Amino acid sequence: MKRIFTTAMFAAGLFAASQGYAQTHKDTTVGQKIGATAKKVGHATSKTAKKVGNKTAEIASEGYSAVKDKKYDSKVGPNGQTIYIDKNSAYYYVNSKGRHVYVKKALLKDKPAD
Repeated sequence: MKRIFTTAMFAAGLFAASQGYAQTHKDTTVGQKIGATAKKVGHATSKTAKKVGNKTAEIASEGYSAVKDKKYDSKVGPNGQTIYIDKNSAYYYVNSKGRHVYVKKALLKDKPAD
């Protein structure tokens, strides 16, 4: 118990100390053109980060579903997505943001012949 408490206190102290060394970054631009460029770069970086995060979530969720749940081989989703069946016999597919989208069995389509 003492070891857990000591470890927790050390982690809390390390966190507090690192906050003291953190510095904020202030943009100092020399002109309107440089400031506008910095805003464009920041926006592009933000959009790219969101795309990467969504793709990572999608791949992780699909991998988890492939391992944990059954794959419905003869049917596909409304737009050709792979359908999985969870432990409660609910049908779902993984969307582009990595979320499970549950669908009714009536909305499933037959899988096209390869």
